[in-house]
Amino acid sequence: MYAKSEILRRREAVGISDIRELVLHLATDAPPASWVRVENPRSVTKVVALLIPGLTPDILGLPPLPTSATSNPNVPLAVPLPPAQLPEDAPPGVPFISSTFTYACPTRAPGDQTRMYSVLNAFFQGPVTGEERKRRQAERVTSERAQTKSPLRYLLTKEQMIENGYPMPSYLAETFEKPSGWVETKVDSTEDVLPAPLTGELPRIYAMDCEMCMTDDSKQLARVCLIDYTSGIVIYDQLVKPEKPVVDYLTRWSGITAEALSKATVTFNEVQSHILSVLSATPTPVLLGHSLESDLNALKICHPRCIDTALVFHHPRGRPLKPGLAWLTKKWCGREIQNRGEGGHDPEEDARACLDLLKKKVENGLGFGEFKVDTESIFERMSRARQGTVRSAVVDHGNPSAWHGQKATSCIACQTDDEVVDGLINAVGSHQFLFGRLTALADARGWITSKSTNDGPEPTPAPPTVNPSPAELSPTLAALDGQLRTLYAALPARTALVIFTGHADPRRMSELNARKAAFEGALKMGKNVEDLEAGCRWTTADGRELEEEVEKAKRGLLFLGVKSA
Repeated sequence: MYAKSEILRRREAVGISDIRELVLHLATDAPPASWVRVENPRSVTKVVALLIPGLTPDILGLPPLPTSATSNPNVPLAVPLPPAQLPEDAPPGVPFISSTFTYACPTRAPGDQTRMYSVLNAFFQGPVTGEERKRRQAERVTSERAQTKSPLRYLLTKEQMIENGYPMPSYLAETFEKPSGWVETKVDSTEDVLPAPLTGELPRIYAMDCEMCMTDDSKQLARVCLIDYTSGIVIYDQLVKPEKPVVDYLTRWSGITAEALSKATVTFNEVQSHILSVLSATPTPVLLGHSLESDLNALKICHPRCIDTALVFHHPRGRPLKPGLAWLTKKWCGREIQNRGEGGHDPEEDARACLDLLKKKVENGLGFGEFKVDTESIFERMSRARQGTVRSAVVDHGNPSAWHGQKATSCIACQTDDEVVDGLINAVGSHQFLFGRLTALADARGWITSKSTNDGPEPTPAPPTVNPSPAELSPTLAALDGQLRTLYAALPARTALVIFTGHADPRRMSELNARKAAFEGALKMGKNVEDLEAGCRWTTADGRELEEEVEKAKRGLLFLGVKSA
């Protein structure tokens, strides 16, 4: 039952973090939430959380959220029963929602005035408990008192390398099957590789960065740079002759041009052999880089000793987010990199930034570059439940084990919503908490666009005015309704079902942010406002519209229920 008086006192709607805390209350020994009352929470045997973006009030026949100053938009809305006969022009709806839940509670996604933050990150990451914070602080103080100022202190452990997708040498772990063309660093003794001793002879440390181009087959190494940590001297900087015709030099990101690469005479195999010989010295050298697993994949080399600035420094919003190298360098070294605009990145500049960041870390100690707001994943909190570790499962599209499901007991990778539902049904018998995400509706509504990467062009968001008709949405909604009914029927009695939508239509917000970023980028490259076309300028009115669209995009809905015995 929702505590309406408490919701009325709140300045904002129920947040994604509030949903996380409710899940923890139901699944573990966490304190109860103030905005909802759960009778006999310990009688709940399992918790299933479903994120279904694209499910909006108009589809469910709910009234729009009030905008009047005299009405509170955060109060739960009564869900009407499905009508016996739908009007011809009405959306087909999701009858399961109407027949299962009594109320829809408005929610608000995290973010600031101009951006919406990740709903998944807000759900899976939260602040640690007071008791855990004290334990961590005591551990940090003890560690920093005893620490030796050595860069080897920041070597990745075997577990960290596996967790972050590093190609592993066979003598460390049998987790990576090397395809043809891959090599691994030779070592005298595997016993001395991990962890490295903090005293004695310091191995050579090399900061490395690689750039890629796109051939008609796949991405290929185009340039690699190695810098010695101690001297700061570039010991290797080589363009790589492409094995196949280049279709895109990715100049905006790589800095590689057709003119530069036409002068390359050294083959990939020669570059790989040279790097391997450098890394096979005694004692085994250390490689330093930013998201270094990408560079090792580009070189097709497995190496046991790595330091990764994307991991030893923290993202301001906490893990599993990783900070960008340009942001880190500006924040902690006080200088800008990667600011050549269309000229792209310079691997020597990036490698030297990693080198300087590590030196700052060594000089200032373990706590340098970390944000003092301690966070942890929902699964770490579940592992400390007084009733024993809660077995958890993440069933999601893509590869959840490499992202938000890293700490879960089980991860099931899926390609379709039907696979997600099947995965949840198969896992519900052996897990107490399960998370699944159904994305077909958001995809059908044009909400999902591929994210930009450093290796390819930014996608163009779908125009916000292009919306599918009720007839076009009907098959997707019918499939969603059937999936929810199938899943619900398979849930054991006394299972709490938490369905939340996360956010509303983000397309107009994304479109405006892309325009704003393009405008700021043009100014950064030295262009005058007067030289820009009217449609490329950014005005105060655009700023106001962006803030309004961000607030609209943050709106979501929450449905709570417990399956009766």
